[in-house]
Amino acid sequence: MLEHGGRLRRFATHYQRPEADWLDLSTGINPNGWPVPDLPASIWQRLPDNDDDLILAAQSYYQTENLLVVPGSQAAIQLLPRFRVPSRVGIVSPTYAEHGYCWQQAGHQVQNVRLESCDLTGLDVLIVVTPNNPTGQKISTDQLLICHQELQQRQGWLIVDEAFIDTNPQQSLLPLDARDGLIVLRSLGKFFGLAGLRLGFVSAPKPLLKQLEHALGPWPVAHASRYIATQALEDTDWQQQTRRQLKHASQRLAALLSEYKLYASGGCDLFQWVKTDHAEAVHHQLAEQGILTRLFDEPASLRFGLPGLESDWQRLQTALEML
Repeated sequence: MLEHGGRLRRFATHYQRPEADWLDLSTGINPNGWPVPDLPASIWQRLPDNDDDLILAAQSYYQTENLLVVPGSQAAIQLLPRFRVPSRVGIVSPTYAEHGYCWQQAGHQVQNVRLESCDLTGLDVLIVVTPNNPTGQKISTDQLLICHQELQQRQGWLIVDEAFIDTNPQQSLLPLDARDGLIVLRSLGKFFGLAGLRLGFVSAPKPLLKQLEHALGPWPVAHASRYIATQALEDTDWQQQTRRQLKHASQRLAALLSEYKLYASGGCDLFQWVKTDHAEAVHHQLAEQGILTRLFDEPASLRFGLPGLESDWQRLQTALEML
């Protein structure tokens, strides 16, 4: 299994500090997520219904009709490599490691690329995460469509993972008409702060969506998850307010880190990314104070998610002062 953010219990055991005494900044998930209401008891007594209002709510929110609900975008990341013959796959790196891992496990040739100097010659599939995780790099729609056009000349795929794009929906490819070879992944885990639902969406040409649907089998997403997601996607007032709050919080985090010479090398509205030769030492010293960050080896760097409460901000500042 690859390393990811979270896994708080492991760190609590290692540093001998109770889980309740940690501030987890390792995941990039909105700490003030959509407020889930009390659920009717009947929710727990029914199998999921594909004819509920979820797809309609998602089509309105994402501005596209070609959508399939999946049990987290991770499920699609794992399944998509099965639907191509052995291919040459380029991944704009560094990025979310599961993309490369899943394509390699399925027998494809995977190489890391940098899009600004990327020659797509010889590639059958290009995978782009925008905003990127963990660098925060954003790839313009125009640049992505140029890549898609070139790949389509040889029946290639462009896979765009938009897990962190919800604060800037105007940058999404989803409102464009469905195009052969264009696959877009979305998640309710990050912006909505609902990672525990394990719910996401795939937009792709209908034949590929049918393949994915068949591979997932019946009832891939729990009825409770569908019910909650529908309401969250329809809550436009919360979405607009949260976009403003996250932008402000991200700017505040970058400013706070810079006060202690941890200058952001990149980031987005849900996290800041700091490249530093001292990443491992900073990660360890913060963990000793009960603050968990996401440590990366290549390049040596840290990802800081957003504190949620004002007391969390003060706790982070106190910990940074002690580095």
